Amino acid sequence: MCHLQPMPCWGCLRSVPKMLSRRKQVPGSSEGSSLRRCLSTVDLIALGVGSTLGAGVYVLAGEVAKTNSGPSIVLSFLIAAVVSALAGLCYAEFGARVPLAGSAYLYSYVTVGELGAFVAGWNLLLSYVIGTASVARAWSATFDQLLGKKMGRFLGAHVAMSSVGLAEHPDAFAAGLVVLLAGLLSFGVKESTMVNKAFTALNVLVLLFVTVSGFIKGDLSNWKLGEDDLPRAVSHEDGNQSMANNTTSAFGVGGFMPYGFTGTLAGASTCFYAFVGFDCIATTGEEVRNPQRSIPMGIILSLLICFLAYFGVSAALTLMMPYYLLDPMSPLPVAFEYVGWSSAKYTVAAGSLCALTTSLLGSMFPMPRILYAMARDGLLFKPLAKVSRRQCPVVATLVSGALAALLALLFDLKALVDTMSIGTLLAYSMVAVCVLLLRYRPGPSTWDNPVGKVPAVQLWWDHLVRPPLHPTPCSSSAVAWALTAVPCLPFLPLLSISINSILMARLGAAAWLRYLLWMAVGFLIYFGYGIWHSTEGHWPEGAAPWEPPGSTAREVALEP
Repeated sequence: MCHLQPMPCWGCLRSVPKMLSRRKQVPGSSEGSSLRRCLSTVDLIALGVGSTLGAGVYVLAGEVAKTNSGPSIVLSFLIAAVVSALAGLCYAEFGARVPLAGSAYLYSYVTVGELGAFVAGWNLLLSYVIGTASVARAWSATFDQLLGKKMGRFLGAHVAMSSVGLAEHPDAFAAGLVVLLAGLLSFGVKESTMVNKAFTALNVLVLLFVTVSGFIKGDLSNWKLGEDDLPRAVSHEDGNQSMANNTTSAFGVGGFMPYGFTGTLAGASTCFYAFVGFDCIATTGEEVRNPQRSIPMGIILSLLICFLAYFGVSAALTLMMPYYLLDPMSPLPVAFEYVGWSSAKYTVAAGSLCALTTSLLGSMFPMPRILYAMARDGLLFKPLAKVSRRQCPVVATLVSGALAALLALLFDLKALVDTMSIGTLLAYSMVAVCVLLLRYRPGPSTWDNPVGKVPAVQLWWDHLVRPPLHPTPCSSSAVAWALTAVPCLPFLPLLSISINSILMARLGAAAWLRYLLWMAVGFLIYFGYGIWHSTEGHWPEGAAPWEPPGSTAREVALEP
């Protein structure tokens, strides 16, 4: 039913295109927000690093190096980092200009329109819920490795599952861990970030230890294996010389790129998952004390720290152990045992559990913020926007935690990661499109920074190259814009979209089918509920739907 005014059914249908393209009005201030502003720049960096440095090193590095990239996994991480950096620049600009909860969902709402915003938000939910489930399974697998894989053998013997796409057995431990952390997150944002900072510091120390010890115990010949080395190694492992010739091709041709550059690029498509996490910083726009400064710095610095860690750890891993002998589920503890540091194996495994805990906290943190923002705007069910007395989106936190726990209980890690990559790449592409629309769409320049409106090109250029003796609002605005704006337009956003499309094309048909099923469910919710309950259809133009009476709203624009 249409809420604007009574009209015949055909009239409602004629108004649908206008509803799909309506854009959100950005409030003039954050006073109407129900969330608590208590986070600093350090909190955001720790959140970004903690949510990113986890399963990418401790699980996927072993699987990708063994089956896709070999030692060239370091280049796979480099390619994935470049793609993430291009998206990160777009997120940094929007995070400074639209400091509200919602990330890519909100950015799409203020530039593209309501349907594009729902697609972006629904993709983000897919990414975060699968990221949470896969990290929880990684935590469980690492803990099981410490126990000698007793849990896996017991569950595999008694409750095995053989369906395609499902795990070998239900992982009740991973599901319980997700439920436990959902309870912690529902307690309060400041308390959650304090726990995250402590575990993130330990995570970084463990990764430094892995990198340094890997270079000490590593052997450069593991990057120079010849094709004739593989049969002897496989034969020694299997104890059957007749099997050698049949299994050699499964590990490529040896060398730094045993599977060729196509294998390295295929590995980058999966390694891209390892950088998913920095965008959670953009969901904290209503909980940061100084979002215009903290969000861009948090995104850029966390990406840099994560790339250095991934590069160092993946290099150390493939130097310590031939790539074809890596354990796909728990590579680092097995690698340390291989080089004779058995005691270090337990230290690294215990440290990796702490690191995976921060990654799990970081991947669970943005889920309820996206749900909260979409429910507050009326695109999802209103109860999801309920806020507790501690100013935390408690209902959204518990619902998203329950869904992630269900996925962690039943589904296969690799299948989850590939499907999640599609949603994340599409969301990143949407943000790049939003930056292009923000910069090139003609319209009134009504967007004001807290420090003053950015002046016209000649004016702010003069302030940059010939700054006044004393700071002025104009010079401050010019410098702030230069630090947070995406450079080399339109080339960098277009390059980001192109690379994202190439990486998506390299993912399998099964991942795409699961993604399309997820989108079909989303469109049923939107066209059955969201389009008719959107708050943008209930408020006069120029008023934000959740602002106090008498407040103003504005559209996001940038002066040429």
